[in-house]
Amino acid sequence: MTAETKREIERKYEATERTGLPDLTRARGVSSVLDQGVAELDAVYYDTADLRLAADSLTLRCRTGGADEGWHLKFPVSSGIRDEIRAPLADTLPESLAALLRSRVRDEDVVPVVRLRSARKVQHLLDDSGNVLAEVSVDTVRAKRLPKGPGASWTEIEVELADDVDPSVLDAVEKRLKKAGIRPSSAPSKLARALEETSDQDETDADAAPASSAAHAGLPDEDTAGGRVLSYAREQIEAIIALDPAVRRDLPDAVHQMRVACRRLRSAFKTYRKVLDRTVTDPVGDELKWLAGELGLSRDQEVLAERLRTRVDAIPDTLVLGPVHARLQVWSTATSADAHRKALAALDSDRHLALLATLDALLADPPLLKAAAEDPVPVLSRAVLKDYDRLARRVDHALAHAPGHDRDLAMHEARKAAKRTRYAADAARPTLGKPAKRFAKRIKAVQSVLGDHQDSVVARETLRDLAIQAHAAGESAFTWGLLHGQEESAGAVREREFPQVWARAAAPELRAALTH
Repeated sequence: MTAETKREIERKYEATERTGLPDLTRARGVSSVLDQGVAELDAVYYDTADLRLAADSLTLRCRTGGADEGWHLKFPVSSGIRDEIRAPLADTLPESLAALLRSRVRDEDVVPVVRLRSARKVQHLLDDSGNVLAEVSVDTVRAKRLPKGPGASWTEIEVELADDVDPSVLDAVEKRLKKAGIRPSSAPSKLARALEETSDQDETDADAAPASSAAHAGLPDEDTAGGRVLSYAREQIEAIIALDPAVRRDLPDAVHQMRVACRRLRSAFKTYRKVLDRTVTDPVGDELKWLAGELGLSRDQEVLAERLRTRVDAIPDTLVLGPVHARLQVWSTATSADAHRKALAALDSDRHLALLATLDALLADPPLLKAAAEDPVPVLSRAVLKDYDRLARRVDHALAHAPGHDRDLAMHEARKAAKRTRYAADAARPTLGKPAKRFAKRIKAVQSVLGDHQDSVVARETLRDLAIQAHAAGESAFTWGLLHGQEESAGAVREREFPQVWARAAAPELRAALTH
């Protein structure tokens, strides 16, 4: 069963049964208004018993009536903008949508929580060519909390932008609505309003609280070392959960961002081992390493493919001998599909669910050590500098080698240490302020040079493999050899640049600023 995605850009306004729409042809760009009649909509909204989806501003519904009846799952993008993923009408939740909820609902069932029945009076706003600019609807809504909760009713106005239309149309329409005394709604969605207006006053706050609030109980004071480190850890955990469906949807940069969150969290466990007990966090770090590795297959292939395509495109046609573009495309397509499958398999695994449960438990009952109760400034400063000293040793080791395989390996190890040091400084920025920001910027420059050098090493290995494949197929390997030489040269340039970049990061005043 397939699902489709639509970017929904809309604004909501308060209304009553007596509210009338002003003449919207006076809105800039609107030439005419076409009445579309009244649609009767019946939607049942689903969530876990503790409203985990609502806590993260997600909505899941099954709706009949209207042109788009079926299952709808909405993810917030920004204020007034949501991605709506649709699947055909079915008796049960389609698997294509269930998978997108997995990181949030885990093993919990989604059950009916609210029923909304709406009489929707629809008008289309048209430009002078008859193209639809936006859809304006006046909705008379009757809400019922399920299974046997209270009800509520209200009237609201929605203005939804048509596909590929300039959002300034919404501003022009809003200007006319405001002049008519119609004001924006305070509720972000019908579901949010229904939950608020139909909440059972007999429920205790604990029973009604969303699941995510449990993770915030029993934490140390925010102004302690433990409070600062856990706040950073929570940010990364929330990112891992939120990015799960984005990776499944294959959204741009989603894999990279999720892997970064895994690495940042794992790095924080190592860096701040005086704050969080490593006997607890080390096994969690191993699982984070596993997940980042599974995701990395997809991200690394994506970066490498783009690097090689750029190289090939820059070569004069006279030097492209044989089916170079075709072979590169076949390699890229095959490896990309395989990497994405592995990433999805990891997200679908019981091991991933167990990791998410472990992260929840860690936030709910953090393994705090004595230093967690101390002033965060000296604790975090010492931790960052300890990582920096580790990086300095690896840099010295790398620079002691002559160019070649051993230096390549040593520079790669230095790169990993630079990444950890940068993450440590980023985590400490809310505590240490501008000195940590400047420090992180210099270390990021070190990481970038070392990263580009490592990319050239990996690219050379891949180009050699492609050259062997081309030769075995009776094709010329000349172009692959040319590209290999270019990558070798690029790596050498980075090696020559590195000492100067490191010298700026090793400036004594940067280190001194972190200790004051």
